[in-house]
Amino acid sequence: MKEIILVKYGEIILKGGNRPKFEKLLMDNIRNAVRNIDNIKMSIAQATIYITPQNNDNIDLICERLSLVFGIVSVTKAGVFEKNMDAIRSGAAEYCKNDLLPGRKFKVEAKRADKHFPLTSVEISMDVGGYLDDVMDGLICDVHDPEATVKIEIRDVAAYIYCEQNKLAGQGGMPIGAGSKATLLLSGGIDSPVAGHMIAKRGVEIDAVNFFSFPYTSERAKEKVIELASILAKYTSKINLHIVPFTEIQLAIRDNCPEEHMTLIMRRFMMKISEKIALKNNSMALITGESVGQVASQTLSALNVTNSVVNIPVLRPLIGMDKKEIVERARTIDTFSTSILPYEDCCTVFTPKHPTTNPKKINIERSESKLDAENLIEKAVEGIETMTIYPKM
Repeated sequence: MKEIILVKYGEIILKGGNRPKFEKLLMDNIRNAVRNIDNIKMSIAQATIYITPQNNDNIDLICERLSLVFGIVSVTKAGVFEKNMDAIRSGAAEYCKNDLLPGRKFKVEAKRADKHFPLTSVEISMDVGGYLDDVMDGLICDVHDPEATVKIEIRDVAAYIYCEQNKLAGQGGMPIGAGSKATLLLSGGIDSPVAGHMIAKRGVEIDAVNFFSFPYTSERAKEKVIELASILAKYTSKINLHIVPFTEIQLAIRDNCPEEHMTLIMRRFMMKISEKIALKNNSMALITGESVGQVASQTLSALNVTNSVVNIPVLRPLIGMDKKEIVERARTIDTFSTSILPYEDCCTVFTPKHPTTNPKKINIERSESKLDAENLIEKAVEGIETMTIYPKM
């Protein structure tokens, strides 16, 4: 029996004259997602992408990979049958037999995209539903609350049949590349990977910056961040990760600035350095995992102080979310278990006991003026280690 993969997309349909551009981006991303699995064949018609693997043994793995591609709303395997009712009836019984078990409630839904087909969608549904009720033992027809829904799509080339319950939900959003590029400040914590995923879902290509304070943070902490980047890369195909040596800056802040200002000054240095990296790599914005009031450096006045040192937009997709919501998303995208590994990142080094929560910009700037900021930033930028992270497959 011949099988095919049906990929449905949503938001792209609304893009009018730009729709072909976004469809091409999505198809390029699909090829990239399965590049090391199969040399697939693809075609597109009526808001559906048809994917034919060269090797049917790979079909489940391909479906799993495609469910992580932004822009896709659903992925399903389907049987391919001739466009006549005999083939459709027997095909539905054979292809969906594992879902049509005795005692199970079912219904049939047909969609006649080929208007030359002699039966209407309702007539196809009734015909095939009656046939299945006759030939399958113990089925119960229930169009209101089915446990299994047999889907039949009559397209120009063939009839495609699958069971709705076997459909994989996609990520939705827009394909990567549709929304330029932004740079994620990626710590080893729970929040920043979730923020990166949320912005990437809007079609934004993601670079990442991590600040590494050896020997105060260990190589295991660095490996943890690389692992988080590799998990995010499952959704984005790859991430360029820039690891910034940050120890000298943190020591200078500790030795020269008031303790209560240390965290904010550190954040300002991070923003300045991240902006330099972003501009060098044609990135148009920064992304952080900050949420209002979650910690002292994330009050509105503190965020205003950190924002003031950069000239490109700062995207904060978690800004109104509480920790429970963020944790739930981290579990969904599979970063949570890595984020909670007990390897400290640089943000937990030299943490003041009583950080300021209502900072005045002029006071922070006065404290910061004790540092040779330009020289410290220059040395940090010179020491950046850049690597391209691909998903672990």
